[in-house]
Amino acid sequence: MTIVTCKTEPAQVNCQYSPDRAVPVKRAKRFCGLLTRSERWGLSWRGRLMLTLVAGVAAWTLVAGIYPFLAVTDRVDAKVLVVEGWIHNYAIRAGSMEFRTGDYQRIFTTGGPPEGNGAYTTDYDTSASVGADLLVKAGISAESVQMVPSRVVNRDRTYSAAAALRDWVQKHNLQLQSINIVTQDAHARRTRLLFQKAFGSNVSVGIISIPSPDYDAKHWWHYSQGVREVTAEAIAYLYARLLFHPSEPSHGLENKR
Repeated sequence: MTIVTCKTEPAQVNCQYSPDRAVPVKRAKRFCGLLTRSERWGLSWRGRLMLTLVAGVAAWTLVAGIYPFLAVTDRVDAKVLVVEGWIHNYAIRAGSMEFRTGDYQRIFTTGGPPEGNGAYTTDYDTSASVGADLLVKAGISAESVQMVPSRVVNRDRTYSAAAALRDWVQKHNLQLQSINIVTQDAHARRTRLLFQKAFGSNVSVGIISIPSPDYDAKHWWHYSQGVREVTAEAIAYLYARLLFHPSEPSHGLENKR
């Protein structure tokens, strides 16, 4: 192998030659070596085209897959059904149907003061109370419905609702091994995550997502409501997964036998 090195002033130029072909490698220095200039590899037009295609496929995969990821339905074998009280009427009706057709014994509603109240007033001015009334109107007997309101306003509302239910279960010595939760749309994965954080590993948490009738879930990006819903829930889920840590960590429910 033959190597030829040549130098020029004021810049340094290194030239390397192989038996096959000459490949000059240039390196220029300025300002006492603080700045250097050298040749580098870069993307050709074919490389840029390939990179664009890969990025496009990745973006499309994300757009097409984000809604099914967030709006998950994954039931567990449970005798207790939980309905988030803030959900819209169509989801309340679906929750009523779920209770009647499933092998459930009790149904709970959760939630705190509605948005816009500014502060807690009474248990009957909460989403849990509103949800319980709507379930009764949808045909569920009042004896089967138990509202469990939370008193937290403004932040961490879903976790606070889950913690309120956990505390109610502990206070009333209810033997609880699993629950299914009815919520709406893309909120589902975050709901399951936060209820699991509240109840701990001793309780299996299932989730039932009721899709919105106001837009086509398979093409959510064609609708302003779909874009708002999916984008907001994706950000909220990342926050709950990566940054949210309960101020009072749950030790789970102990199943006493």
